[in-house]
Amino acid sequence: MSSLKTLPVGWKKIKLKKLVTQDIKNGYSPNCPEEPNGSWILGLGNLTENGFNSSHAKPAPVDDTRVKDFLLASGDFLISRSNTLDKVGRTILFRGEIENCSYPDLLMRFRVDETQVLNEYLESYLRSSTVRKYIQSCASGTSESMVKINKTAVENIPIILPSSPEQKAIADLLSIWDEAIEKTERVIQAKEKRFKGLMRELIVEPRNTQKDAKWEMVKLGDVCKVTKGTQLNVEHMKDEGEYYALNGGIEPSGWTHAWNTEAETITISEGGNSCGYVNYNTQRFWSGGHCYSLLNLKKNVDKQYLYFYLKLHQLILMKLRVGSGLPNIQKKDVDKFVIALPPLLQQKQIAEGLSAAQYEINLLTQLAEKYKAQKRGLMQKMLTGEWRVKPDVVMSYE
Repeated sequence: MSSLKTLPVGWKKIKLKKLVTQDIKNGYSPNCPEEPNGSWILGLGNLTENGFNSSHAKPAPVDDTRVKDFLLASGDFLISRSNTLDKVGRTILFRGEIENCSYPDLLMRFRVDETQVLNEYLESYLRSSTVRKYIQSCASGTSESMVKINKTAVENIPIILPSSPEQKAIADLLSIWDEAIEKTERVIQAKEKRFKGLMRELIVEPRNTQKDAKWEMVKLGDVCKVTKGTQLNVEHMKDEGEYYALNGGIEPSGWTHAWNTEAETITISEGGNSCGYVNYNTQRFWSGGHCYSLLNLKKNVDKQYLYFYLKLHQLILMKLRVGSGLPNIQKKDVDKFVIALPPLLQQKQIAEGLSAAQYEINLLTQLAEKYKAQKRGLMQKMLTGEWRVKPDVVMSYE
């Protein structure tokens, strides 16, 4: 985020420690039970790019007296002190979304003087690119996957403060985009739930009826060629063009004659954290050593139907994993994976209906991303004073 050489009249720049009313404090991570009991503890997953997500809270032990010392109240700020570089320092304003809730050791908590700064304004500011860049410059650690920030770094976060009325005006303006993003994402969640139900309705349930007795149960290896790709030597290929990882493979950019798959290829991740993940690749790519490509489908198999079938049964594919540490799926198990095939015409009809539903979700997802981009651009201008709220609007908040 760019900043002006001189702040607008009435604006000031101070450090966060001048605003806090209590010591910035790490949380406490107890041993958590599996069953809910009305007491909760947050995790890093509760702090998202777009705000608070209550779904990742875990049950907290009711017999651990220390937990009560870390209970949250509405108006508390939480910031992640340890995470990946792109997520460390994520901040949210807790609004009492969960009752009887505490916070873990990987988070820090603080409260601010609301006579100096509006909570909603500060939440937006702490999620701005200015603060993100500052946090990342302060992060340190021996592991690339997990870095940390300390209390001093949080205390020294530079905050730009307009007048109280303009803080309120800016916060209200940004909340319009928040509301649009939230509504769109709620619609997406509902559509995705309906989409999963539609897949079960079209692919699973018809097989239990006499009407669809013509469905065949066949092994995946009998209707296509399951091929494990070959990892490219990136150092050797540098002179041929740019490369980046895709589904365990390497995709050449601007150098196409070595691609070993066609567009619209289904892949199944062979190992790692995404082991068993099914993807439909619209572009040609190099199939690397960490995924299986499904090639040479027989004429009685519709490619999109097969993709939707495998996607619906992705959790079952994931259960094929073997080994410890970084597990993988054996090719012989992929070959033996059983799929249900209706007549080809019915496959195409099912795929067409599911593709239309998926397309609608994709459009809504693109709309949500546009709203987020618009908000980021607005924050870049409004939170530095480069763009100002109209004086008559600010006066209405006095």
